[in-house]
Amino acid sequence: MATVASLRDHGVPTRDIAVVVRDLDNYEEPLYRASVHYGLTPVFWVQLRVTQTRPFALIESVCDVLASDNPSREILCRPLEHRWAPPSATSSEWPIDPKTVQMSIQALPDESRTLSEWHDELEANPGIDERLVTYAEWLGDSPEPTPEAVTNVLTDVVETYEKLGLPVTKENDSPSLIETERDTRATVRVQTLVQQLRHKYADRLDEGTLDRSWSSVAELSQLIATQRPGRREHSNARAIDILEANDIWLLNVPYVLAVGLIDGEWPQQTESVVPPELQEAILRGDGCVGTLAPRTAWTTGRDRDQFDDTLRAAGNGLIVTRHTESTSGEERRPSPLLDHLDTDLVPPDERRQLMSEERELPNGVRAMLNHEVTDSE
Repeated sequence: MATVASLRDHGVPTRDIAVVVRDLDNYEEPLYRASVHYGLTPVFWVQLRVTQTRPFALIESVCDVLASDNPSREILCRPLEHRWAPPSATSSEWPIDPKTVQMSIQALPDESRTLSEWHDELEANPGIDERLVTYAEWLGDSPEPTPEAVTNVLTDVVETYEKLGLPVTKENDSPSLIETERDTRATVRVQTLVQQLRHKYADRLDEGTLDRSWSSVAELSQLIATQRPGRREHSNARAIDILEANDIWLLNVPYVLAVGLIDGEWPQQTESVVPPELQEAILRGDGCVGTLAPRTAWTTGRDRDQFDDTLRAAGNGLIVTRHTESTSGEERRPSPLLDHLDTDLVPPDERRQLMSEERELPNGVRAMLNHEVTDSE
């Protein structure tokens, strides 16, 4: 990210820069930390898997317990595990901490029963936190699942989570606050989903393709949540776009930084008893091994195509980077994809200058910028 910051310092608009990695899973947190260190605002182009987030699990579990005629104790308490709280709750009492929820579950009988019977059990059981009685009363007061009622109930659930559940995520998060950002995004997405749900649910009821039930609401919520959203979920023109190679296709960005060109990472290593060096020799057709037939999996075609897309996306300049060893000191070999590029290696002393407080651009990168200015004139 020092290169990005230096490009910015030399007048390149951040909207003209994109950082590309093969897979964001291992890079999101370090790139976020590095961005913050250099005063940059990162925007990660990732598909937020809404169905795997706590806010979605919360509304889904509420639908599940309301849909069940005789919920088990696990189904009954699942919304509490996802930080359910009543709309009138205060932060001093809610949400119920996980340990208390688990102790309450263990204190309940194994047999499934109706919500009314659970309410009576919770009131009579001395081993149960009294807040569970409040929760059971809320379940008992929940209306029939008309489109308007569904919207009102789930909106209250999500808004209360935003008020009381999100602070718990932030309190338990790392300094980079990545989980907090993801939880916040998920909350916004689920709020939008609830609004979409009202109209889609009403339409399906009118068409007769769904019955009026909380289980239908849960089913439709799952369907809406798994639709692919737009790629970039933030709108900050001054931010740095950080995206996976899968998402660079057909984009045109003046300056692209491809990160993590490591053998076994980009391209990813396939399972084979044949050593990677021999695989590459067979693929290149070197010597006598050139007569051997390569396995299709060795060609890592998807990774190579995505790398080609990354090259094509760079309108004015491309910078490729890699690390030479892991955090544990293990050597990391360069990606074989680099064999096909005519690159200018940045000397060690220029890399050190780039990482210094002055953040001086390497000569090769400076020449790339100067060439662009000359061409534009």
